[in-house]
Amino acid sequence: MSGHVLVINAGSSSLKYSLVDGKTGLAAATGLVERIGEEQSHHVHHGPAGDFDDERAVADHEAALEAAVRAFATHGPALAEVDIVAVGHRVVHGGDRFAAPALVDDELIAAVTDLVPLAPLHNPANLEGIEVARRLLPDLPHVAVFDTAFHQTLPPYAYTYAVPSSWQDEYGIRRYGFHGTSHSFVSGQAAALLGRSLEDVNLIVLHLGNGCSATAVQGGRSVDTSMGLTPLEGLVMGTRSGDLDPAIHGHLARVAGRSAEETDRALNSESGLKGLTGANDFREVSRRRAAGDERAQLAFDIYCYRLKKYIGAYYAVLGRVDAIVFTAGVGQHSAEVRAAALSGLEGLGIHLDTTRNANNDQIASTGDSPVAVLVIPTNEEWEIARQALDVVPG
Repeated sequence: MSGHVLVINAGSSSLKYSLVDGKTGLAAATGLVERIGEEQSHHVHHGPAGDFDDERAVADHEAALEAAVRAFATHGPALAEVDIVAVGHRVVHGGDRFAAPALVDDELIAAVTDLVPLAPLHNPANLEGIEVARRLLPDLPHVAVFDTAFHQTLPPYAYTYAVPSSWQDEYGIRRYGFHGTSHSFVSGQAAALLGRSLEDVNLIVLHLGNGCSATAVQGGRSVDTSMGLTPLEGLVMGTRSGDLDPAIHGHLARVAGRSAEETDRALNSESGLKGLTGANDFREVSRRRAAGDERAQLAFDIYCYRLKKYIGAYYAVLGRVDAIVFTAGVGQHSAEVRAAALSGLEGLGIHLDTTRNANNDQIASTGDSPVAVLVIPTNEEWEIARQALDVVPG
């Protein structure tokens, strides 16, 4: 099915939107309203009639979406003149209830509300965005696309933690995984680049942005992923620690009097690259490393070492790997990270071409490498648009 989808990603204090052609992936316009609810919000809109950049108070998400609609009218394209088939909403956590995108109705709203304890920072904002958009755009079908859905194909031995089984039954404690729209999109692009069907390839996909995750993709299906119950588990990230000893919570409570909430907040917001160097932006860490900063060098080494461990682990999970795929900001633009993470893995058939890698070429491996190394931009908005079109009636 063709047509445009208005893609909405509502955060706790932001609203990101994009008008995407579901067939081609081209965005007719994009925009972002930040600092919602503060004295001075920031709204930027990129449309065919020019860019709009404004700073004024935006009280709530409803006012933000109203501002977006006005920006479309002024800077294009006018929504009434575009064939908009659906509104696609990013929802972070679908638990084990949603393995696919779904039309938004009162039953879905209730289900996503029930899942708020699993994503208390994200699902409430996603719900607010959905409710506002339904009020302002009542004549369009609305579709929820879940970050966790792609990973619902994990086998029980991969998603089950070795904790009392009642914890999963009563509290939903299990691995869910995130970044699913990105991993799904990039997997399809990788198969096309290899000239093979998605069902015939095994991939290790590395989404490396401010948040980072690794996924083992077997024939188009996620069979293991690094993020767990929450996005905290797995790789080292901008502000998140990734894997660590779970006893750290109890130890800090005993020796430092820290509450679980304090430690949880620190592990999510003050750890990772930020905890190691004071900077969560990988570009700044790279700049400091190039200037000889020892803490930045250590952070880089830890980051790449963790990546290498996951690549090796997922190679073992898959048995055969056709490609290692790097995506998102760091994955696409840091030749140093790709080189360090893959260094010493030549015995696994992974041979990086130094020149191609330095140029960020889409195929960064040598021509005779048994395992391809691919650098592919992600496009989560296009993936959300495509998934929304898949479920719209007619």
